[in-house]
Amino acid sequence: MGAPDYSLYLVTGRALARGRAMADIARAAVAGGVTCVQLREKNGGTREFIEQARAVQAALRGTGVPLIVNDRVDVALAVGAEGVHLGQGDMPIADARRLGPPEWIIGISAESVADAIRAERDGADYVGVSPVFATPTKTDHAAPLGLEGLRAIRAATKLPLVAIGGIHAGNAREVVRAGADGLAVVSAIVAADDPRAAAAELQREIAAARKV
Repeated sequence: MGAPDYSLYLVTGRALARGRAMADIARAAVAGGVTCVQLREKNGGTREFIEQARAVQAALRGTGVPLIVNDRVDVALAVGAEGVHLGQGDMPIADARRLGPPEWIIGISAESVADAIRAERDGADYVGVSPVFATPTKTDHAAPLGLEGLRAIRAATKLPLVAIGGIHAGNAREVVRAGADGLAVVSAIVAADDPRAAAAELQREIAAARKV
């Protein structure tokens, strides 16, 4: 697999899926233009998380789209995922790097400029800037950074920035123009009637924002 493309980064959320399988949503979203998939599973046991990861992994096989596992280094290792995304309270980057394969993608959430600077120093591959806007899909986050906060983090690090939090087709362009290399979305795709069409619309907005 070549260099990761973080431009449209799907974060799963079963509570928003209306009973649909996450593997089916991921498959449709990738067909519409999603370039990276993070499996986030806050409820259920380890075995169920592994089963979910393997199902999504099977849906991604042959697409070139990497599977990133949220928080759980053990689950990522168990299924052979392409990487892991860590929060500020999760395993330190150095320990995850030591446990995982050399080519592992390791992302870290940053709620401040200091978090982003530390992530770069510690060897993260990308920074998840969180949250840009208020979002109901994650309640344990800091106050929204806004576009100015995103710009400040962009000025502080050379790492790829993946913005998350309240992002949808209506505000995608301004987030990209504020410095995001990628847009991470949950409800804008997972809750959509047509995840493929929703992903395609977001990709069109990303492409428009990048035009000079």
